[in-house]
Amino acid sequence: MNLFDAAVIGSGPNGLAAAIRLTQAGRSVVVLEASDTIGGGARTQELTETGFLHDVCSAIHPMGIGSPFLSTLDLESHGLEWIHPLAPLAHPMDDGPAALLERDLEATAATLGADGKKWVRWMKPWIDRWEGFAVDALAPLGIPKHPIWMASFGMQAMRSAVSLAESRFDTPEGKALFGGVAAHSVMPLDMTPSAAIGMMLTIAGHAVGWPLPKGGAQSIPNALASLFRSLGGTIQTGIRVTDLEQVPTKGPILFETAPARLADIAGNNLPLAFRKSLQNYRHGPGVFKIDYALDGPIPWRDETVLRAGTVHLGGTLEEMALSEACAWKGKHAAKPYVLVAQQSLFDPTRAPTGKHTGWAYCHVPRGSTKDMTQAIESQIERFAPGFKDQVLARHTMHSLAFETYNPNYVGGDVNGGEATIDQLFQRPTRRTYRTPNPRIFLCSAATPPGGGIHGMCGHHAAQAALRHWPD
Repeated sequence: MNLFDAAVIGSGPNGLAAAIRLTQAGRSVVVLEASDTIGGGARTQELTETGFLHDVCSAIHPMGIGSPFLSTLDLESHGLEWIHPLAPLAHPMDDGPAALLERDLEATAATLGADGKKWVRWMKPWIDRWEGFAVDALAPLGIPKHPIWMASFGMQAMRSAVSLAESRFDTPEGKALFGGVAAHSVMPLDMTPSAAIGMMLTIAGHAVGWPLPKGGAQSIPNALASLFRSLGGTIQTGIRVTDLEQVPTKGPILFETAPARLADIAGNNLPLAFRKSLQNYRHGPGVFKIDYALDGPIPWRDETVLRAGTVHLGGTLEEMALSEACAWKGKHAAKPYVLVAQQSLFDPTRAPTGKHTGWAYCHVPRGSTKDMTQAIESQIERFAPGFKDQVLARHTMHSLAFETYNPNYVGGDVNGGEATIDQLFQRPTRRTYRTPNPRIFLCSAATPPGGGIHGMCGHHAAQAALRHWPD
């Protein structure tokens, strides 16, 4: 058996980022993937009808283009092309025009009425310092390179989204626009630190945009894999690792898996107490997702929503807070907060000529099998009357179907675990990427900085492995 210097279990963006960093350091690395195709949470398939390319999990990637590590890689030479919608985000309102997060601050302000100037004053300093700020914000707990910036961010962001929105904005539009972004935290909007996730994604929207990869999310791991192979790396698919003896290395092994899956595979190679701590790691709510083949664009009542790649449906801040609290408490919201992506409006490769794709999901209790199709479509119809008439076909996935598709999505948690204070920085344990076994490391979204297609978990885990395995 050919032995490599290191191995990575899993071929999602974090796993491939780890493999690339190790290879850049001169290591021979093999990536082992259980599925027949690479990608993890970034895969694209024809889920409905021929010619309609749907993103199975992630769709829009502000952290991908803004990643301090991925942005250093020449992924364009390996086929990755970012497409920027006319506007990153729209938030339709029941009464009046939609609020839009535009790349341009003044254009955003124009959609927020009396809160417009407040939004500009709030965002401008953070946009100007994005690159340095992103390095610190997407790093594990430690001494930041820009301590004053991070202290300022913490004073604003280490609170609930509801608290921040109500203290900064007066209008329903301003509060709702920020609240919808903060709901990406997949936690109650009245819980700390939901404001931090909201601020990070809002700043990114202005600083680098919320782009989509041409051809689908699969383009991201495809480009990473192409770069990795060009550096001499090896990828083996269809290899489901159940025991460390299967892994062709005597060096470090990096797991892009859920903590419990690491405990299962490593077995007695880890102390019992540590395995229990991995198994006790808390996962957040699940998702219910629908992919649509559409006969035309979604007929939004406010046509400016067609400018946006991402649309948040949830009405007011108060209504979204109720929805997100339901999922956290094990209940299904009657009017769920719904995230919609409109990739084919900006990427014609996603659907046959004249047709379109739709991507929508809501948060539900972990492990839910409830069909939320009617609830989701009622929310879309609320802001886009006649939407159902455009539907040619739909494909649905409940939370347990997500876990079946990818065992690392425990209970349908696609975010890598709760982002609560105690799990935000020391995740999944105080050792973060390391374990008591000096050969075993974790590089999944269950490590800092958490969920998102940014590769930073893999990069930092690889750095940890290189420090402990310098030769």
